[in-house]
Amino acid sequence: MQQEKLLALFGELSLEEKIGELFQVPPFFFDGGNATGPAEEMGICSEDIRVAGSCLSLIGAQKLAQVQKLHMENHPHHIPMLFMADIINGYRTVFPIPLAQGCTFDPDMTEKCAAIAARESAASGIHVTFSPMVDLVRDARWGRVMESTGEDPYLNGLMAAAMVRGYQGQDREHIGRGKVAACVKHFAGYGAPDGGRDYNTVELSERTLRQDYLPGYQAAIDAGAALVMTSFNTLDRVPSSANAWLMRQVLRKEMGFDGVLISDWAAIQELIAHGIAEDALQAASLAMNAGVDIDMATPVYIKNLKALVESGRVSEALIDEAALRVLMLKNKLGLFENPYKDASEADEQSILMCESHREAARSCAEKTFVLLKNEEALLPLNPEETVAFIGPYVDSRFISGAWSIFGDDDSCVTLREGVKCMVPGARAVFAPGCTLIDPGVEIVGFQKNPPRETLDPETALAEAVRLASTADKVVLVLGEPRDYSGECASRSELTLPKCQMKLLEQVCEVNPKVCVVLFNGRPLDLRQVSEAAQAVLEAWLPGTEGGSALARVLYGLESPSGKLSMSMPYCVGQVPVYYNHMRTGRPLLGDYRTTKFCSQYLDIPNEPLYPFGYGLSYTSFAYSGVTLDRASLHKGETLRASIRVTNTGTRTGTETVQLYIQDVAGSVTRPVRELKGFRKLTLAPGESGQVTFDITEQMLRFYTISGDYASEPGTFRIFIGPDSRAEQQAQFTLT
Repeated sequence: MQQEKLLALFGELSLEEKIGELFQVPPFFFDGGNATGPAEEMGICSEDIRVAGSCLSLIGAQKLAQVQKLHMENHPHHIPMLFMADIINGYRTVFPIPLAQGCTFDPDMTEKCAAIAARESAASGIHVTFSPMVDLVRDARWGRVMESTGEDPYLNGLMAAAMVRGYQGQDREHIGRGKVAACVKHFAGYGAPDGGRDYNTVELSERTLRQDYLPGYQAAIDAGAALVMTSFNTLDRVPSSANAWLMRQVLRKEMGFDGVLISDWAAIQELIAHGIAEDALQAASLAMNAGVDIDMATPVYIKNLKALVESGRVSEALIDEAALRVLMLKNKLGLFENPYKDASEADEQSILMCESHREAARSCAEKTFVLLKNEEALLPLNPEETVAFIGPYVDSRFISGAWSIFGDDDSCVTLREGVKCMVPGARAVFAPGCTLIDPGVEIVGFQKNPPRETLDPETALAEAVRLASTADKVVLVLGEPRDYSGECASRSELTLPKCQMKLLEQVCEVNPKVCVVLFNGRPLDLRQVSEAAQAVLEAWLPGTEGGSALARVLYGLESPSGKLSMSMPYCVGQVPVYYNHMRTGRPLLGDYRTTKFCSQYLDIPNEPLYPFGYGLSYTSFAYSGVTLDRASLHKGETLRASIRVTNTGTRTGTETVQLYIQDVAGSVTRPVRELKGFRKLTLAPGESGQVTFDITEQMLRFYTISGDYASEPGTFRIFIGPDSRAEQQAQFTLT
């Protein structure tokens, strides 16, 4: 629709219709346009639903087409509804969780995954996905780390922009066929809750917020994201959905976001529980004045905004501003010309989990696996060896992550199935199944059908140990139940269940050649696992084709190339732990056990067990020294840092070469080092390749003591290597 026609339509709308555009109906409140029992309990009537602007989590081409048709017939001006849903890491075809995708260091792969998710969900009638989540994560206790791409601002920004491009396409003016609108979340600072406890208070200095947390959101906005979602948490003791400074000054004016701002589920109503609103009327006033356009899943806006306008507490101009943004989003999606957009039962039949999509899911999963340990080259497995596959996740189909709510668990490939399909001649034997979930922890979440035990735990344990004793090698498949991570899945311990550790201990006693494969949605305390097993492979929650991908990597059909996007802590006592921490006046330079009066623990090291960027391959790589093409850098110039990498092993492998920079002295304390670039390099045995990074003055900017985002003259150190502990270095001067 032309802008003139859209404005003319907008001019015809009543105040009630405009407010309706700001009301999002939950799926269980919508039934053919009529109020249902639960809707009546909340005070929502058929007139409210008649003018509702959007609906949450309804899916299916046929169903949504029916709902849209009836809604437009009932709406006074026949305005179509927006359908939104959480399409986080795939729709029917489920890809690895975002934290795992971060381990690929491959934005192009993530863009491809998002494009497939968009194509599938669009065919089922969805217009908007609540993704990407770009919250910076440093505390593994927080369950939603699984939904982020990790602890580094630079990597998060690249991945966020890639997801937006994948969902929306390259056209900034229109969101075309097979595409959906992206919603960046959660603004802002949601990934830093006190104690790692979901929905909790966030305490960040403005400098830390701007330097570390905002860049990811900015990258997604710069890529053209159509929506932003407010976060549940407080920031500077103000809940985000009522934070006018954060939304109007920072998000709108400074970051240049001009799209739709939507609350998280019931976040506006929760302003009452936060203690800054006495009632729903005040909550609506605070949120609207702060600039929140859509109220998700509550009647706060639909029941209170008209009274607020009439009393003068909310300007009608703010209602107009918000409602027009919603209509402009509908126009960008082409809904006025085609209110059903891409909803198609035929497309659902042909593309959902089609072969090419499953192949992409498998390829992505292969690149997310991180080889943490591989003593005596235990991996890859040889098909001629007798390998015993043991553990609670050998036959599990619950490997898609807690947010894969529209995926089909029955279509997930188990590890057993993957081995039999991908390596048909392998001499693999499989222990009887057993859930081995810690009985001391009750799972409350979305898991639909927990796997049933085929044997009682003690019998299964004995049989597993017997089988291990007869095999050449053991693949022990352990991990967390998927609902131990995700929303409201914070944990005080990061260890595996005790029953699984008992299994590990007893298996290693009869056969030391053990590879532990891990299915989990967050970094874990792996000290005992790493000490006991000869090999450790982190598989995360790999999605639909997880078993196939894992079989191919275990047997060497593909080599692992993943690098940790989030540090694996030594233990929970370290968290939050991250590589780019600030320097301190008393850094620990020696052994914590023999050093005193430094920033340290008495009983554990400061460093994580496995740091950000870490990951082994089935081959080995050697790095030369770093060479610079000049010793100083001036504004407007480019300095080039080069290093030579050689495959010193016997197999072809892919290495992610990482560039880190340290500002030696700044007007405020600066991180020990920061990721500023990376390159992927595939080398045959004995082959060498040169990697060159361009360094500019813009890469050296930060928020200075005066609050300006600028660089400062001085000395900088460059580190290039395989992970965040990179040792090869050089230095230059910025003048």
